Amino acid sequence: MAMNSSSPREPFHLSMLVNDARYRARTIQVITFCLLILATAWLIDNTIRNLAALGKDFSFGFLWSTAGYDIAPHAIDYSSTSTHARAALVGLLNTLIVAAMACATATVLGVLAGVLRLSHNWIVARLMTVYVESFRNIPALLWIIVVAAVMSEAMPTPNAFRGENPAASMMFWDSIAVTNRGIYVPVPDFSRSLGQAPGALGSFDLNYAAVLAVLALSLLAHRALVKHANRVQNATGQRPVTCWKSLCVFVVPSVVLLWALGFHLDCPVLKGLNFVGGLQLRNAFIALWIGLSVYTGAFIAENVRSGILAISRGQSEAAHALGLSSARTMRLVILPQALRIIVPPLISQYLNITKNTSLGLAVGYMDLRSTLGGITINQTGRELEGMLLMMLIYVAISLTISAVMNIYNSRVRLKER
Repeated sequence: MAMNSSSPREPFHLSMLVNDARYRARTIQVITFCLLILATAWLIDNTIRNLAALGKDFSFGFLWSTAGYDIAPHAIDYSSTSTHARAALVGLLNTLIVAAMACATATVLGVLAGVLRLSHNWIVARLMTVYVESFRNIPALLWIIVVAAVMSEAMPTPNAFRGENPAASMMFWDSIAVTNRGIYVPVPDFSRSLGQAPGALGSFDLNYAAVLAVLALSLLAHRALVKHANRVQNATGQRPVTCWKSLCVFVVPSVVLLWALGFHLDCPVLKGLNFVGGLQLRNAFIALWIGLSVYTGAFIAENVRSGILAISRGQSEAAHALGLSSARTMRLVILPQALRIIVPPLISQYLNITKNTSLGLAVGYMDLRSTLGGITINQTGRELEGMLLMMLIYVAISLTISAVMNIYNSRVRLKER
């Protein structure tokens, strides 16, 4: 006779939501979620009541009113008659530009300092130690202000470049001028133009679009050459020479296009009381760029040093046994493996640079914090809307940087089998 050995299931009752481990975790999650919803609802209701008491409403309509203030520099067309939305976009682009440049220079500086700190040369290693310990233990704001003060007080005035025996002279064949008003550098220019094309952010020069298109096509051709070389190597065991082909693919089309467009450099020239022509890098931009670069570079240097030390010493010994020099061992063997350790903390440093661009307010750099979070809020009185919008923009930028760097990190990490 078959017997049912399984015990009957206990009927459900409310006390099981607390006493039974099968339901307790879900009960806690539901209660926490409900409390969060109630807290959010209370916060929103309290905000609406306070705004009503002040005679205000919650609206983003202020973004389409006239800004009435100038922004320098601006990467797209902008004037004082533009809207606050346009001003916020200009500030956002200024934030992205200085953040991208600071990330690039901080990475180069950090990699060099991290590698040199492990040098067998005692003086070089100690100098890098002094740099790291000095710059990372002083707030970034102080370095930004120091650079701004040096640029404003220690650099010569434009009048110092005038006369038969000037007190100051331009650098690099009279193409770059460093003054107390900023650094004037040459910019690319063309004698013949393909015209202007309208766009969402304003008109853009078709000459630059043509140059970018040629570079993109050259890059695709280079990748095709590399893939072909890989196929030949896998089939025959011998890799064909591709260096001169890649060089021709990049150089010849670009040179032909630049010659056809009449490419030349528009260099700054002293006229009157100031320089004209070229591009002016203002002191506020330079101070923010250099300050963030040297400050964050010290942290990146420690990330690089720790990543290199995490690689087994046997890797270096094996590379040296194969006849590789110390420089080639570091470049071809150690650093590629250390990247898998360096990239995760490097993401945090890039995020810190992006958020620390808001410190440009101290030196008058017109970034997102100074435009949307500063002048626009003061003019319109829309503090809540402006701050919420600015916070959402910073969150979007940070999440984008994290996503891109995580994709890169997943490509360079070790593949487990």
